[in-house]
Amino acid sequence: MSEERLVELAFHAEKPIRLDKFVTAQLGSFSRSRVQGWIKEGLVSVDGKPVTKTGFMLEKPALVTVRIPPQKPSRLEPEQIPLDVVFENEDVLVVNKPAGMVVHPSPGHESGTLVHAALAHAPEMLGVGGEHRPGVVHRLDKDTSGIIILAKNDAAHQFLQAQFKARTAHKVYLALVDGAPPTPTGRIEAPIARDMSHRKRMKVVPPGQGREAVSEFRTLERFAEYTLLEVKPLTGRTHQIRVHLAFLGCPVAGDVLYGRRRSTLPLSRQFLHAYSLTITLPGEAEPRTFTAPLPPDLLAVLEDLRRREVVKS
Repeated sequence: MSEERLVELAFHAEKPIRLDKFVTAQLGSFSRSRVQGWIKEGLVSVDGKPVTKTGFMLEKPALVTVRIPPQKPSRLEPEQIPLDVVFENEDVLVVNKPAGMVVHPSPGHESGTLVHAALAHAPEMLGVGGEHRPGVVHRLDKDTSGIIILAKNDAAHQFLQAQFKARTAHKVYLALVDGAPPTPTGRIEAPIARDMSHRKRMKVVPPGQGREAVSEFRTLERFAEYTLLEVKPLTGRTHQIRVHLAFLGCPVAGDVLYGRRRSTLPLSRQFLHAYSLTITLPGEAEPRTFTAPLPPDLLAVLEDLRRREVVKS
């Protein structure tokens, strides 16, 4: 276990700034959420007086003292689970996540997650961005396959999270849907909130309620009863693509939560795949795009549809 460190930071009154923002910017290698936790615990002092309000404004020259606590031992145990690594350097780990794998531990999923596998592959990720979800910057549903990026240190975690927050990280999904959307291309602007009558579901709610959610789509292939779409979520709400497409009347094929209870296709999960992620890596000026091809189970369904259409024609 590491030892507690004491760091002194001098603030010069060029313009007022929040205490949590100042400390995060000065330390550089710790996320803002972690710094806020320290402030709430009374580990940050201004001119010798502990401050516990994260929004405390620094307005005049002051000496800010930060007691960086030792890293707590984690209850997460690394697990030797094979990973399909698309890219890796000292800052990030880009993985093609298989369907059926949960991203991080949660009730009912205490082992076998992507985080457990990543910790075995890159032990330095332990504690990055938080004890319970080390390295996690964004998420994919359990039964959604495809590209996901993890941070291997706090500076990278903060750098990547800022891009998702600013919506400069771009994700592209492939979705086979039942039926077809009203138009070949479109933009869905419909806020999403949890369905209080069914806690595992989300739902579209009236404007002014829920959280803003925006998705764009375009048709790639049209079949008699199905459509292959490219979908770009511009926000990152839980189940966003699945909820938005069901709202349009064309739910994701195989999605028993938001679509048909029984699929007419040989699917054991929803046909939704995170095909690509475009994001700028720490220390680089230009964004990179990482891609993952359709996995065998989804590709087989798609190729079967194509064969059937050829036979009919």
